[in-house]
Amino acid sequence: MEVETPKASKNDDVHSSADDEISPIEQVRLTVPVTDDPNLPVWTFRMWILGLISCVTLSFLNQFLSYRREPLIITQITVIVASLPIGRFMAAVLPTTIWTVRIPGFGPQQFSLNPGPFNIKEHVLISIFANAGSAFGNGPAYAVMIVDIIIAFYRRKISFLAGWLLIITTQVMGYGWAGLIRKYVVEPAHMWWPSNLVLISLFRALHEKEDKDDIILLENGAHNSTNKNLQMSRSKFFIIALTCSFLWAIFPGYLFQTLQSISWICWLFPRSVTAHQIGSGLNGLGVGAFTLDWSVVASFLFSPLISPFFAIANIFVGYFTIMYVVIPISYWGFNVYHAKNFPIFSEDIFTANGQLYDVEAIVNSNFHFDLDQYNKQGRIHLSTFFTLTYGFGFATIASTITHVALFYGREIYERFRASSKGKQDIHTKLMKNYRDIPSWWFYVLLAVTMVVSLSLCIFLKKEVQMPVWALLLAAFIAFVFTLPISIITATTNQTPGLNIITEYFMGLVYPGRPIANVCFKVYGYMSMTQAVAFLSDFKLGHYMKIPPRSMFLVQFVGTMIAGTVNMAVAWWLLHSIDNICHPEKFSNSPWTCTNDHVFYDASVIWGLVSPKRIFGTEGNYSALNWFFLAGLLGPVLVWGLHKAYPKYTWIPLINLPVLLGATAAMPPATSLNFNAWILVGTVFNFFVFRYRKKWWQRYNYILSAALDAGVAFMTVLLYFTVGITNKEISWWGNTDFEHCDLATCPTAKGISVDKCPVF
Repeated sequence: MEVETPKASKNDDVHSSADDEISPIEQVRLTVPVTDDPNLPVWTFRMWILGLISCVTLSFLNQFLSYRREPLIITQITVIVASLPIGRFMAAVLPTTIWTVRIPGFGPQQFSLNPGPFNIKEHVLISIFANAGSAFGNGPAYAVMIVDIIIAFYRRKISFLAGWLLIITTQVMGYGWAGLIRKYVVEPAHMWWPSNLVLISLFRALHEKEDKDDIILLENGAHNSTNKNLQMSRSKFFIIALTCSFLWAIFPGYLFQTLQSISWICWLFPRSVTAHQIGSGLNGLGVGAFTLDWSVVASFLFSPLISPFFAIANIFVGYFTIMYVVIPISYWGFNVYHAKNFPIFSEDIFTANGQLYDVEAIVNSNFHFDLDQYNKQGRIHLSTFFTLTYGFGFATIASTITHVALFYGREIYERFRASSKGKQDIHTKLMKNYRDIPSWWFYVLLAVTMVVSLSLCIFLKKEVQMPVWALLLAAFIAFVFTLPISIITATTNQTPGLNIITEYFMGLVYPGRPIANVCFKVYGYMSMTQAVAFLSDFKLGHYMKIPPRSMFLVQFVGTMIAGTVNMAVAWWLLHSIDNICHPEKFSNSPWTCTNDHVFYDASVIWGLVSPKRIFGTEGNYSALNWFFLAGLLGPVLVWGLHKAYPKYTWIPLINLPVLLGATAAMPPATSLNFNAWILVGTVFNFFVFRYRKKWWQRYNYILSAALDAGVAFMTVLLYFTVGITNKEISWWGNTDFEHCDLATCPTAKGISVDKCPVF
């Protein structure tokens, strides 16, 4: 049963010879089908069951895994692959009986558990459900980390209701104004959203009839009657790969945890701090370190199998330059900001003599900044890498603005002008067959969300600290930036973030209140991010000819369910696992909360202590503000060289936002995560793609989904079987799974830190 019926029925093959119906984007013409069957059922029992299960499963798994040392994120790709055989099985076994149900106000409606073969439109809606369950690829909802740091790090209290309202409102608020600007960034053909083409290619590969000769070829490339027996279905391959991934995950996950980070240089030089700093994959440069744990490979940067090689190459260049050129020179060469007083790689904050900073001491009973206690401990210091991470973050934001303006400005302007002229391509014309969403749906959603958010700030202000004016300002910032950033994303596939800008601004105007700062950041940053993701999914539905009302309802329901599951799982784990997020220094506990740790540090730096005492005149790192200027001017230099030497075609390929932002995930990501991700990605998306393209085309995404799912299921199984009862296997491979204890030690003379040698 469909949520609505098309206004008119057209022939399955809709081809127009008019130029204005042809998409102006070549990639779209090559990837997106120009046909539609408006009679395909989408509002089906199968879609709802599989969609709801996918949403709940992904939101549970992603929230559960987010507290782990390697927070693997399960994305919609896994659901796309796994739901296809299940959907087809349901179509084969469910009864086809048609019932007539009378619904007040709608008259008699026909309903069937099995309206026909499992179709691609149902599959797309299931993936949208799943995407909501993974917070549009971000894992759990961003606002959950506010609850995490209040309970686990600041050791204060927040009610379940306040946390749930915070999560739901920050996830949904942007939907209101996003729906109102759809006509500018979804319907126009020039707004093409490149990232959606990967999903469309995957859907078509899974649903369209396979070529008879699409078989695994022998090494000599010949194929004959005997070779056809070598063909393996995607479903069978997925089950085999999933089983292997599931069974193997017990070794690095429980029996032999050293397999997570094999840092052999540390083993060769067990008493050398420098060797440990160089060889440690978790707390050092990771030279020679490798892993046999898929969660290490795919955490933070997602699965390398789904990243195109050009993106991997760009990240490699930026990462290598920063990690193996800038950091060693800054640490061993110039001792920048007294770098040797601290570990070379750490997300912690320190005192001047290398000790961990006692943050709890500078928070008073009102959950505000205590200046007297701060003066007793002294200024906050950061590790070399953490310091430069902020500098490169400043440069990335600034360079994105000038890079997009110089290299894409004219294109964006021309496409926006073209989109405003009202010309419709074939996809927009086909979508006219379906009833659009009334504007009042979005007005009501926005109004309700704002009222609930204001109530949160008024009646539960003691828990969230944020005044009403801050909420209104954050919403205004997110609203203003949604359209331009959506246009940038829709045309360049680059999405500038507002996280550093929002926390920097709030830290200057409302210092001393850490939770107010992170709430402002989440409302200002995530509302915009959610709006852009909402529009991106709408464009996917636009390309795949999904009725708009079905898209909206699935996105909204999925987001509400996912936010609720996220909060419930977080509440359960935070109150059931002892010392969660605070394992002992050399403990092998997996509950390290790496993402939350960085989020907590940000709340201290930007909210509690304030930027003035870190990056201002009263702090140690005021010089980092020059990175903003360097970021602004860098693309100007590249653009100038391109104009001066147009024959050198490699010059415009220098993408400074990508190069400078290559290590944006570090910390909490480590050198081992990056090295493993780059290596595996290069093997599959360069060598396998080039020399075994048929295999890659048929199985690459399937393998990625199976590896993710297998690790995730084994991780949950291990927790419920041996984790709850704290059953551990004590031996060399588990007691200290990396054996690089000295990597976190300082190397400056006279600095004394527990369990570290004094130079």
